[in-house]
Amino acid sequence: MSRYALVAAVVAADTALLWLDGTQGPALAAYAAAYALTMAAADRRPFASFLAALALAVLTGASLALLACTGFQAGQRISTRRDVVVTAGAFTAYVCVLLLVEERSPGEQDPWITLARVALLTALPLLAGRYVAQEREHQRREKALVAEQERLRERLRIAHDMHDSLGHLLSLVSVRAAALEVGQLPADQRQAVRGLADAARAAAAELHEVVNALRGHDVLGLEEIEGLVARSRAAGASVVFETSGEAVPLADPRAAHAAYRVVQEGLTNAVKHASGLPITVSLDWQPDALLISVANPVPHRRPSSGGGGSGLRGLTERVAAAGGLLRVHAEPREFRLVAMLPLVPALAGATA
Repeated sequence: MSRYALVAAVVAADTALLWLDGTQGPALAAYAAAYALTMAAADRRPFASFLAALALAVLTGASLALLACTGFQAGQRISTRRDVVVTAGAFTAYVCVLLLVEERSPGEQDPWITLARVALLTALPLLAGRYVAQEREHQRREKALVAEQERLRERLRIAHDMHDSLGHLLSLVSVRAAALEVGQLPADQRQAVRGLADAARAAAAELHEVVNALRGHDVLGLEEIEGLVARSRAAGASVVFETSGEAVPLADPRAAHAAYRVVQEGLTNAVKHASGLPITVSLDWQPDALLISVANPVPHRRPSSGGGGSGLRGLTERVAAAGGLLRVHAEPREFRLVAMLPLVPALAGATA
């Protein structure tokens, strides 16, 4: 039913009730106009229209359809404590006035009948309107949740596509560059190939960060370390992965994330400065801490620039924030990155 048809139906119904009750002439026309104005304003001013309907109901002793419609619309708009107070106050005043009128009327109608009529024509529409509003809000939230899940699924699909296509291509570039790097090339070309290999590895690392952001993994943990090692092997690195002790999950997410970053930084530096040499990644589970080590032999020809210095500084801060320690052991024949991360969050908080 359209808005205008509803207004016309309410005005016609309540005017007919007044006419049947004996109201005629100008009074009947005035009440009909008041009904029409009240209904017309109910969409924008639901509470004011409900109060006007209560007043008309007291004056006419009828206004049944108007009460039901305005009560239903007012119930849909109740959202604040002020709305509840105003509606409850108006409803209580209406009940009190009706009981007083019935008590002083000659017929002395049973007050229980009056209360039943009030509940049927006023309280029930209010509650029904409130219920409908809550159901609409519930459906709106459900639709928003479904839409968010669809967006997450689309992000995950994009992440998989990027990982499968770009990751494969970057791995091929890294392998080809590594092969050229150890080949017989002039010094200038060897330097260019080394730069190409470094760029490919950096691009693969950046791609990994973007993919995990799209997947919604804000914190990368121990579960992803094996995948990190596998990707390094696929790029041509010789990586040995060792574990010892009884593996337990790190209770602090910061420690788990720091563990992943330690291995990632160690592999990046090893591939960059000791390309083609074996790399050893080890996780040693102690009773109260996890010891992480990434080691590689030192090449005979040391790199001209340190590189990775800022990365190690940032990693040191990340490990310290998780309550751990990071050390770099640069020996004549071996470079080793070692980290200790506590298993108990309280230790991390105390140290940080």
